Amino acid sequence: MTDAPGRPSPLGNVPRIEAEGHVGQVNATAVPRFAGPATFARLPRADEVSDIDVAVVGVPFDSGVSYRPGARFGPAHVRESSRLLRPYNPAGDVEPFAVQQVVDVGDITVNPFDIHEAVQQVHDGARAVLERAGRLLTIGGDHTIALPLLRAMAERHGAPVAVVHFDAHLDTWDSYFGADYTHGTPFRRASEEGLIDKSASMHVGIRGPLYSSTDLSDDAELGFQVLHSREMDDLGARGVIERIHQRVQDRPVYVSVDIDVLDPAFAPGTGTPESGGLTSRELLAIMRGFSDIDVVGADVVEVAPAYDHAQITGIAASHVLYELVSAMASRARGDTA
Repeated sequence: MTDAPGRPSPLGNVPRIEAEGHVGQVNATAVPRFAGPATFARLPRADEVSDIDVAVVGVPFDSGVSYRPGARFGPAHVRESSRLLRPYNPAGDVEPFAVQQVVDVGDITVNPFDIHEAVQQVHDGARAVLERAGRLLTIGGDHTIALPLLRAMAERHGAPVAVVHFDAHLDTWDSYFGADYTHGTPFRRASEEGLIDKSASMHVGIRGPLYSSTDLSDDAELGFQVLHSREMDDLGARGVIERIHQRVQDRPVYVSVDIDVLDPAFAPGTGTPESGGLTSRELLAIMRGFSDIDVVGADVVEVAPAYDHAQITGIAASHVLYELVSAMASRARGDTA
C-alpha cells in the first residue's frame, strides 16, 4: 500500500481542526480549499494519527471494465472533488469527523495487468487496513474490487454480511469472454463464496436492457432482491429506505455504490451509463437512511474522470461518501450516548 496522497510537505504546519480528541479536516478558514493536501475531504493522513475509526482508501484499478476505461483515475478525482466538504452535516445533525477519527490512508497499489493478482492485492490491502481501522470506505476503481473487499469484510466479521448494492446493473453475470473476474461478476462470485447474507441482500436502482429474463431469476437464486429504478417514482426515497430496512434489519451491512446508479445527467463520468437513473438528491436522501443501520463498510466505484466535466460525477461521489461517513457517525454517536 502506498502512503496517503503526497509526501509530508513544507506545509507540515497546516492548521487542522481538533474536535473531541480527533484530528479533523484542514481548517478552510486558514488554508484555502484549493490549497493543501489532496486527501478525501482534506482529512488527515494515516501518519498523522494514532487511532483510526473509519479509513478511506483508494483502489486505482480498472482492468475489469467491459466498456469505457478510466476508473483507475477515480480515487484521485473524487479526492479533488471533495474539497468543499465541511465538518457539519445539517441533514443528519452530525459532525462526522468529530465523533469518529476518519483518515485517508492512501491507495492500495495493484497490478494493472493481472486481475487475479490485483484481486488478491486488494484483499490483502483491505485486510491490513481493517487491522487498524474499525470501518472501511473505499474509492474505486471499477466494481471488480467489491469481491476482494467483501472477502476482507467477511473475515473481519466472521460471517457473511448483508449487501445493499446501488447500480444500474446486477453485476451477477457469470463471465465475460470466459473471464470470471470482471466488474460485471463480483456479486455472483461473492454469493458463490458465501460472503453475502442471502436472506438480507438487495440491489437498488437496476435498469436498462438485460441479456435474458434468466438474468433476474439467476440473480434471485444468488440471494438478491431487486428494487428497480422505475419504482422510484412510486416509492420515493423514504419508501426505498423502508424497503432496505425491511430487508437488512439489524445485520451488519456493506454498501456498494456504482456511481452509474445515477442518471447520466448527474453522473456522466462513468464507464457504462444507462438512461433513467436516480437523481443525486434521491441517492443522497437514501444514503441518509443508513444512519440507524450497522454499516461496516462501503465502496463508491466506477467514477471515470475522462468522461466527467465540471467535476459533476466526482462531486456526486464525494457527497455519497460523506453521507456514508455521516451515517457511520450517527451510529457511533448513538452507541456512545
